Amino acid sequence: MKHVKKWSLLLVIVLLVSSGSPASAAFWNVTGERMIHDPSMIKEGSAWYVFGTGEANKNGIRVLRSDNGTNWYATPVIFPTPLAWWKNYVPNHESNQWAPDISYYNGRYWMYYSVSSFGTNTSLIGLLSTHSISSGQWRDDGLVIRSTGSNNYNAIDGDLVIDANGEPWLSFGSFWSGIKLTKLDRNTMKPTGSIYSIASRPSTPNNPIEAPNITYRNGYYYLFVSFDRCCQGVNSTYKIAYGRSKSITGPYLDKNGVDMMKGGGTILDAGNSQWKGPGHQDVYNNNIIIRHAYDALNNGMPTMLINDLYWDSQGWPTY
Repeated sequence: MKHVKKWSLLLVIVLLVSSGSPASAAFWNVTGERMIHDPSMIKEGSAWYVFGTGEANKNGIRVLRSDNGTNWYATPVIFPTPLAWWKNYVPNHESNQWAPDISYYNGRYWMYYSVSSFGTNTSLIGLLSTHSISSGQWRDDGLVIRSTGSNNYNAIDGDLVIDANGEPWLSFGSFWSGIKLTKLDRNTMKPTGSIYSIASRPSTPNNPIEAPNITYRNGYYYLFVSFDRCCQGVNSTYKIAYGRSKSITGPYLDKNGVDMMKGGGTILDAGNSQWKGPGHQDVYNNNIIIRHAYDALNNGMPTMLINDLYWDSQGWPTY
């Protein structure tokens, strides 16, 4: 009987390992195509999708797909041709689109994306939606919010969050005066009112903050942001920080009780000898976190990293 039990246990272990289940280890062992910037993840049926900033000097939003969560491959970009109306707001926009955010809400998949010119806050956040990602048929829902040189914020890095009452909000922001939040109409998925400030850093140009991502869990809203600078390969200083609040509009406090409007933020991931500058994180279902980092062992290639996300006894996120 002991031998039977041992073999039964061994069989279970073998099946778990061979199943390729991405949740079987804290650090997902992803293979295939992993090059991405600013990833956002979602699952539709049995297929996983990651959307990210398009490749430099090329058109569109980059799309990776996996049929098992571990082996990834590239699929056609979204926006192989720029939309004509973008130039009404950002005349000299980059050819690629930045920082897409994908979410499912109210029967549709919604994708917020950024159109900008590097180093300026002449920017816009646009919106696409679809009933099925796999169909490849996206509806252009137009402009969500814009910024110009007269604004003290940058309308990029949009991220959808659904509050405890099922209402949609959009966080966004990069450099300038920091991270903003606005409530959305649940039908149009566009702003309905005030813009709130929820996170900032002193001397923001020299201490950047961007890439907000908010998730709700057990009575708290958790705000994840990226500090410092991306996009410089192995010299990138990006890192992931977080705080939490009982109210979606803040104040967001870090583990030491410091308000994120006053430079607070507990560091979650600052990288290591191989993975430099991890950031532009996206939390999915409160148990998965994806971000990019620059691989020091592969010429600084921006690479997708995925981990199971855990929560400690005090309700703080950890790997």
